[in-house]
Amino acid sequence: MIDVLVLDVNETMSDLEPMRDRFVAAGLARHSLDTWFAATLRDGFALTAAGAYADFRTVATDVLTAQLATAGIEPTEDTIGGVLSGMTQLSLHPDVEPGLRRLRDAGLRIITLTNGSAAMSERMFTDGGIMPLLEHRLDVAVPQRWKPHPAAYRYAAEICDVPVERMALVAVHPWDIDGARRAGLQAVYLDRRGTPYPKGFLPPTRVVEDFEALADTVQK
Repeated sequence: MIDVLVLDVNETMSDLEPMRDRFVAAGLARHSLDTWFAATLRDGFALTAAGAYADFRTVATDVLTAQLATAGIEPTEDTIGGVLSGMTQLSLHPDVEPGLRRLRDAGLRIITLTNGSAAMSERMFTDGGIMPLLEHRLDVAVPQRWKPHPAAYRYAAEICDVPVERMALVAVHPWDIDGARRAGLQAVYLDRRGTPYPKGFLPPTRVVEDFEALADTVQK
C-alpha cells in the first residue's frame, strides 16, 4: 500500500532538451548539456559523501564555469546566467499532468523532492497545471544531503508524517531508485527511454514507461 508518491523533478517531470540551445548559444556543443548535468550530480553527490553541502545552483555554476573555461570561452556572469536561467523555463513532459491528475483522483498524496531548488520549478508546475495537485514541493536544503542519501528521503517522510514504507519514489534515475529503496521506500522506475536498469542497484518495486502508465497500474 502506498499513501504518498514522491516525485523526482529534473528529467522525471521536466524535459531538459530545450537547454541544449542555451549551451550552443554560449558556444558549447549540444552534448555539453549531458556532461554538465552528470557532472553537477557527481559533485553534489561527492560533497554529500564527504559530509558537506552546497546547493544545486552553486555546484551547477562551478561545473559550467569549468566547461566554458576548458572550451576557451570566458565564463562571464551573463554567459552563465544565460544558460542556467533555462532551468526555470522548462516544460513538463506531456504525460505528467494527465497522469498525476488520475493518481490524485485515485487518492494518492503527491509531493516533489528535488536536488535542485523547489522554487526553480514553480513556473513549470504552474504553467503545466499541476500546482494544485502537489501537497508539498521539497528540496534538499533542509537535510543538506543530496539524494540518494537516506536523510533526503526521510526528511520527506517526516514532512508528510508517514512511515517511509508507505511512500514510493518515482524517478527516471536508477541512482535515485536505489537510494529510495535503501532508505526503506518503495520505488517506481519511470523508464522513458527503454534503458536497461543497472544490475548493481537495488531493483525498483515497479517499472512503467510514464506517469499515465503508472496511473493505469494504480487504478487496476
